[in-house]
Amino acid sequence: MSPSIDWAPVAAIWAASGRTPATISKYLYWARRFDAYCRTRGWDPISRLTSRDARRIGDAYPRCRVGSERGNSPVVPVRALSCALAALGHSVPPWSATRAEPRLAPLVERYVRHRLRYRGVTAKASRFDARCAAAFIGYLARRGRTVRTLRILDIDDFVIANSKRLAPKSLAAICSSLRAFLRYVHLAGVAEVDLAAHVASPRVRAADAPPRAVPWRRVRSILRAIDTRSPLGRRDKALFLMMATYGMGAGEVIGLQLDDVDWRARRLHVRRPKTGVVTELPLLDAVGRVLAEYLRRGRPAHASTRAVFVSAHMPHGPLSGSTTIRHRLALYAARAGIRDGYLGTHLFRHSHATRQIEQGQRPKVVGDILGHRRPESTSVYARSAVGRLRALALPVPR
Repeated sequence: MSPSIDWAPVAAIWAASGRTPATISKYLYWARRFDAYCRTRGWDPISRLTSRDARRIGDAYPRCRVGSERGNSPVVPVRALSCALAALGHSVPPWSATRAEPRLAPLVERYVRHRLRYRGVTAKASRFDARCAAAFIGYLARRGRTVRTLRILDIDDFVIANSKRLAPKSLAAICSSLRAFLRYVHLAGVAEVDLAAHVASPRVRAADAPPRAVPWRRVRSILRAIDTRSPLGRRDKALFLMMATYGMGAGEVIGLQLDDVDWRARRLHVRRPKTGVVTELPLLDAVGRVLAEYLRRGRPAHASTRAVFVSAHMPHGPLSGSTTIRHRLALYAARAGIRDGYLGTHLFRHSHATRQIEQGQRPKVVGDILGHRRPESTSVYARSAVGRLRALALPVPR
């Protein structure tokens, strides 16, 4: 049995992580109940700090769990206790059991190995290919068919079924992956006929519409709408200011590490998620001040990750996706009175590039800042630079 838990340092960790006094009171209520629950059964409380055991206390105190003013779930407080004890140097078990990777069918597994070894696809792309191939095989099985006995009609029906729930661009990606799978099963001798050419996908033009961008005054309105009096506000101000200033996408700002900020040389090392290329950018004074304020007074001191921008929720891991950024952006845009159109995570990136083109910056320089490898990737922003395009417009005949 472990010694009694010293609750004062635990509460101090929670306070340093931005928890309010009311939240700390709720956490202590459930954490002490969990501690007592374990000790009455002869268990070591620290060794029982898992999601499974946290749910047990909720089942043990149903009257407190439902309608209690202390909070209706012990899971979050018990996890907060686990994070605090880990920050204090205690050895705690993994919160959740590690999920095993789903086993692939032998044919799909051979297909993925082929793609990785001979086609040069990335690990992320191979996982997408595996999901598409498994979904197609499952679809055939429900129709009483296999890859060896499939027909063109099966391919058409699979594409039509996916078209009812996917956007054209997503459907085109699935069709491209399906063609690769059908070519492989023919080359591997599983299917007698190569049916890859019979996969009809929607035609998606990269330049169908100009990138979504907003006038720079709206970008500044969104940044001014961020309340920096809270740690979360200081994080969001630094995050969105960097996205607007350098044209970073969500993947680039999420992947930024503490070691990527060279304060002495006043440089940022930005890694592009798609290509892995590292771009050096100047650390501007305005960005540096906001970033330093966040690191000093916004970023949790006990975060174990080296990521610059971390979650506000314990255990303060790195931001894991673009969903959080998109929701925070929508929140501040609404505060600024901007509700029209889709506000995606690339809004600041597109607006930054458009503004640079409108101000006469050379496309090559803009492309280098954005990490583009081809001039065509940068040229699309010339279509959204409406200010400069007006000079080229011909008068409307009367």
